[in-house]
Amino acid sequence: MATNCVFCDIVAGNQPAHVVFDHPEFLAFLDTRPLFVGHTLVVPKAHHETLGDLPVPLTEPLFQRVRQLSVVVETTLGAAGTFVAMNNRISQSVPHLHVHVVPRNPKDGLKGFFWPRTKYRDPDHAAEVAAQLNKGFAEASPQSPT
Repeated sequence: MATNCVFCDIVAGNQPAHVVFDHPEFLAFLDTRPLFVGHTLVVPKAHHETLGDLPVPLTEPLFQRVRQLSVVVETTLGAAGTFVAMNNRISQSVPHLHVHVVPRNPKDGLKGFFWPRTKYRDPDHAAEVAAQLNKGFAEASPQSPT
């Protein structure tokens, strides 16, 4: 855990978040400033600032979860595809490794790197979307803890 890290605070339960899945090594939760509804962040629970800081044994399990989530976002939310991205230092708004999984659809307005942001109607709407994705994740990986 790092001091003054909002993602470490979320992992510790000291900061609220709409959790999509909770794995022993990773946590996924809705982005508070989503590009589109369902925009989810996947973070290692231990504080690692960049991909290069992530221990090699955690790399494959992290991307297994990201891969699963990208499928779940499409099937659960009816997205035509997903955008999966990660920044390392530059444009990294929180200095804690995180992977964005963003639902995409044709003509959704996402062009280049000047992206519109959206909002959830209210906290209940965010909770509902997180619950849908959590259910989809659990169904996609019944042998894995959610």
